[in-house]
Amino acid sequence: MKTYRPEAWLPTTKKEVEARGWDFIDVILFSGDAYVDHPSFGAAVIGRTLEAMGLRVAIVPQPDWRGDYRDFKKLGVPRLFFGVSAGAMDSMINHYTANKRLRSDDAYTPDRRPGMRPDYPSIVYTKILKTLYPDVPVVLGGIEASMRRVTHYDYWQDKLLPGILKESPADLLVYGMGELPVKELVRRLQQGTPFQAIRDIPQTVYLTDKVEPLPGDVTLFSHEECLRDKRKQAMNFRHVEEESNRVHAARILQRVGTHTLVVNPPYPPMTEAEIDASFDLPYTRLPHPKYKGKTIPAFEMIKFSVNIHRGCFGGCAFCTISAHQGKFIASRSQTSIMKEVKAITQMPDFKGYISDLGGPSTNMYRMKGENPEICARCKRPSCISPVICKNLHADHAPLLQLYREVDRLPEIKRSFIGSGVRYDLLLHRYADEALNRSAQAYAEELITHHVSGRLKVAPEHTEDGVLKMMRKPTFDLFERFKKLFDRVNKQHGLNQQLIPYFISSHPGCTEVDMVNLAIKTKKLHFHLEQVQDFTPTPMTLATEMYYTGYNPYTMEKVYTARTKEEKLAQRQFFFWYKPEYRTSIMRALQKLKRKDLVPKLFGK
Repeated sequence: MKTYRPEAWLPTTKKEVEARGWDFIDVILFSGDAYVDHPSFGAAVIGRTLEAMGLRVAIVPQPDWRGDYRDFKKLGVPRLFFGVSAGAMDSMINHYTANKRLRSDDAYTPDRRPGMRPDYPSIVYTKILKTLYPDVPVVLGGIEASMRRVTHYDYWQDKLLPGILKESPADLLVYGMGELPVKELVRRLQQGTPFQAIRDIPQTVYLTDKVEPLPGDVTLFSHEECLRDKRKQAMNFRHVEEESNRVHAARILQRVGTHTLVVNPPYPPMTEAEIDASFDLPYTRLPHPKYKGKTIPAFEMIKFSVNIHRGCFGGCAFCTISAHQGKFIASRSQTSIMKEVKAITQMPDFKGYISDLGGPSTNMYRMKGENPEICARCKRPSCISPVICKNLHADHAPLLQLYREVDRLPEIKRSFIGSGVRYDLLLHRYADEALNRSAQAYAEELITHHVSGRLKVAPEHTEDGVLKMMRKPTFDLFERFKKLFDRVNKQHGLNQQLIPYFISSHPGCTEVDMVNLAIKTKKLHFHLEQVQDFTPTPMTLATEMYYTGYNPYTMEKVYTARTKEEKLAQRQFFFWYKPEYRTSIMRALQKLKRKDLVPKLFGK
């Protein structure tokens, strides 16, 4: 069993820096999250990546942005640059509910303490650093900056905002998963290239007053044009989403006032060696000792879980994963995964249970296009919506083999699956019978051996019109999966639950759609609990439809519930079985002139 000394973590204070005998620091990272030295926390990943290059790296977690800025001064000036991230979530989603109410806790802060980061840390932290050290470069990264890289709708201010570099004085923005662009940036700086001359690194964004257009550039409508015309914002989104999910993407340009935002195309998906190198870095997998005796809920949730791949080709309309990680799957080797599992078994409070062997979607490990040339020409943001691509090699065999290898370890009692399962990949009939057999075997293995009492799946809705807007499969598939789940449970004498997730007020969803959802889920004997109102988050298709009122791919108008009253009117149908909602629902059905649905909802 490992015994860690404080120097096992990257230093966070001047005292810790001095204990290492350092007389300078190469890079200082500022993060809106507590410092957890784990591959699920971005600041730790970038810190360890830079350390592996031989750099001296320090982290300042959750700096106090009020008062005298002492947290921003305590480590002095880095030799290369400051790095800034708001944390693992957009700060506004972290701070506010779908109804824009201030949350009372923060899962990424010790003991859930609220108020440990400002709204928009990407802007606030950078402005402070540039006030104190105007000549030191600042590199911005993380999900908040990534999803706000071009003109975007901000639900909390209820307005269209320019790309975040217009408000944040950072010198460079890294979008998506940051290891490769940050490593290339350091290589250039070490070769003596001045920071301001570095303009062509993939997966970076910069703001300039002059840019030379290149053949093949995609030029968006300017921020000012989008403010005047929502249709132009919708058209912009389609370009951005398509270029985010192409093998050979174009550079994107957008005018903002007198400047131009330049979005360099992303790196190709990480190779197995590249993603292994990131996950194999010497993480302690634990919160910094400064938090001893305190609980960080976001860490507790993943401390015994393993991320086996990045990327998601689902392309769900309300999800940010493909805009951040891309649709192409980058999978770790089985060797790297087993190494991490063995490290978990050595943790002091490990009881023999892996909580999740997953990723953005549970069952996309090692899946890719059969013919890479077809993928290279493709602009579809989803490989499985509206139909599963014939070129997709959806083989579940490698995942099945991985589960069995993990379960063979003597220290492992059970390994569970906590990530969402794409049941459409399991139930689809493939031309290759081997794929059908591996999908069937995987489904049986999953249900019999890897469910911790409850299996989470996300049909999201029941109505085809809404599901089409969501880029989700028909509800018939969920009903088929439920039958399979129930049959396998019965065969093996198991008493497990299927827990479906649903969303109300999604663009395209009406009150009548919600009534039908209630009726259909009632027939399946569900009393829904895992439900949410749609919350518009920057850079998703659903958010663009919510703000603009148009579907960016068809330019047809889309109805969306926008007011608090409209949202509550839809949400109440999730809870038809609760007596306190019955009168309100009856009134709503009368108003909708659908009293014919009352017996279906409240009859036996």
